[in-house]
Amino acid sequence: MKNNKLLKYSGISAIIAAICCFTPLLVVVFGAVGLSALVAYLDYILLPWLFICLLLVVIALWRGRKTKTND
Repeated sequence: MKNNKLLKYSGISAIIAAICCFTPLLVVVFGAVGLSALVAYLDYILLPWLFICLLLVVIALWRGRKTKTND
């Protein structure tokens, strides 16, 4: 049960991070709000977050496979 939650939440956050990284949505929103100077620093936050979330997905899948083989 715990592995399913980890897989679900890390998958959702990986998808959100990927959407933020690969679409200009944040650039448009930050420009509209007047925070366009922060757009240059988004890659320093979002790309590592994407890789961390993808790593959590892999860990959850590995744990799920490991518990299935032990049952």
